[in-house]
Amino acid sequence: MEEKRNNDEFEYTVDQFADLQVLRYRVPGFENLTLRQKILVYYLSQAALEGRDILFDQNGKYNLRIRRLLEVIYIDYPGNRDTDEFRAFEVYLKRIWFSNGIYHHYACDKLVPGFSEGYLKSLVISVGTDRLPLKQGETLEEMCGKLFPVIFDSSVMPKRVNQADGEDLVVTSAANYYEGVTQREAENFYAALKLQGGDRPVMYGMNSRLVKSGSEIKEEVWKEGGMYGAAIKKIIGWLEKAETVAENDSLRKVIRLLVEFYRTGDLKIFDEYSIEWLKETGSQVDFVNGFIESYGDPLGMKASWESIVNFKDQEATRRTAIISANAQWFEDHSPVDSRFKKEEVKGVSAKVITAAMLGGDLYPSTAIGINLPNSNWIRSVHGSKSVTIGNLIDAYNKAAHGNGFREEFVYGEEEKLRLEKYADLTDCLHTDLHECVGHGSGKLLPGVDPDALKAYGSTIEEARADLFGLYYLPDNRLVELGLTPDGEAYKAEYYSYMMNGLMTQLVRIEPGCNVEEAHMRNRQLIARWVLENGSSDKVVELVKREGKTYVRINDYSRLRRLFGELLAEIQRIKSEGDFEAARRLVERYGVKVDAELHQEVLVRYKALHLAPYKGFVNPVYTAVTDNDGNITDVAVDYTEGYAEQMLRYSRDYSNLW
Repeated sequence: MEEKRNNDEFEYTVDQFADLQVLRYRVPGFENLTLRQKILVYYLSQAALEGRDILFDQNGKYNLRIRRLLEVIYIDYPGNRDTDEFRAFEVYLKRIWFSNGIYHHYACDKLVPGFSEGYLKSLVISVGTDRLPLKQGETLEEMCGKLFPVIFDSSVMPKRVNQADGEDLVVTSAANYYEGVTQREAENFYAALKLQGGDRPVMYGMNSRLVKSGSEIKEEVWKEGGMYGAAIKKIIGWLEKAETVAENDSLRKVIRLLVEFYRTGDLKIFDEYSIEWLKETGSQVDFVNGFIESYGDPLGMKASWESIVNFKDQEATRRTAIISANAQWFEDHSPVDSRFKKEEVKGVSAKVITAAMLGGDLYPSTAIGINLPNSNWIRSVHGSKSVTIGNLIDAYNKAAHGNGFREEFVYGEEEKLRLEKYADLTDCLHTDLHECVGHGSGKLLPGVDPDALKAYGSTIEEARADLFGLYYLPDNRLVELGLTPDGEAYKAEYYSYMMNGLMTQLVRIEPGCNVEEAHMRNRQLIARWVLENGSSDKVVELVKREGKTYVRINDYSRLRRLFGELLAEIQRIKSEGDFEAARRLVERYGVKVDAELHQEVLVRYKALHLAPYKGFVNPVYTAVTDNDGNITDVAVDYTEGYAEQMLRYSRDYSNLW
């Protein structure tokens, strides 16, 4: 059941249901910000919340109506709530909130209701029609006839993102990025646009829905006055307020360019904004707001809406500053072919941040590290900005303390002691290396399309960044720089990574299913590849003890060399745009699941009563004003519950319904 806590008795766990655990995070240091900085965080946080409905709609064209229908029932239902079916209804709604729609946030499969179609119909009838999401002239029966198959029929729009090799990925994906077009038509449409792009192409298709009407294919652009215009107008309003309290002229310019992009939808302006955002490193407060990551598009082009508001953790940033200052050394000493290395690494900046507000595709489930911008030419010419989100990592670690996971899955006492001593440090350091120098490393050969790897692009890119970090963790250079305490620390991350990639991440997969999500495919690809290619020397083994399977690493030095060999091949694939090699590698190692091992892991994990997926509720910021309406302080509160927050967001930030 959901818990509500007092500020002085901070509890990280808020709620747990299905395969999900909801946490809260502290915002340490907020009280030390200046009033101007606090107001900036407040305005940017409001902008982060106004785009919530955009992501729901991007994740499926029926999501907003279904959410509204279920929320009305949840609030207004006059009958008995102390029944198995109503509790199942409540869990289903909570899962939809968590996933920003009816598809699992990670696996992309349609969520399965734990109640019958007839029961939902009885709930609908019981609440009346006044607040139900009926369209003009639509009857209750017609609404149910439209929405119920989407909810209950497993054959109707079954996957948000389909990546099955050989299928039409556009037609078979339910994400609301395409309408009436095939994969071939979409690829041809954007291939024609890219011919006009030159050596500095915009990210075509990033901020639009591609639709076919009759024989005409056109884009519906996400901008003020266009698709999602009502939400974007609200976002702009808060950004304009934020501009008035920005810390310097550089940040003001960033905000103005973002507002101009939202108003015009012009991707060249988005590139200008991205460059200025990348260069802006002087402000304590920073933010991301916009159409950013393309994991939700089966073709890896269209970007989901997200936002994060943050400020710099000055002390923790020392670690990432050292990494970014040595970016050229990492590039020069990488094990990849010299043809694929950057002669000059430009503009790599990195910091540890404190998240103050999460929105869109970063809420409730979020990344712990971010590296932007995504434009390949901007990264090569201007560099990138990397962040590690320190307070979220801290919340994850505190919530996991003493949960029994290591006792169940780690092979021996030596490994457990090493994890206890080093794991928090090396996990953060791997994230830093992944974001700061991994994503920023390497280059495409001239003329290679950044989208050449198509549906495999995200997996290959995440594998490249992970391998870069894994390769460098044992390096003496990290000890010399003071990033690791000794030459043994890296073994904690090596063990955790291999255990996760080979075994424990399988708790996130339903029986009989393949690995779908790009990050999970990446981790399994790496772990399975080194398991196979190091098998003759037994570098890594899956061993049985008392009927249970464990990972055992016998040769850590050889394991590092294997990581380097795979990194060299992954970089070649990326640099040359070798689609067939990417397909073979991902399909062979990253997709299929060992059914027997999978079942064993599920049984062992279930006995721990843990949730494999975690996310967060946000703090609540309240502007304190004087009699003249001037903001004199911004108060932060951590007591809002999960359902309470989701219902408030639906009440206050429903801009597209």
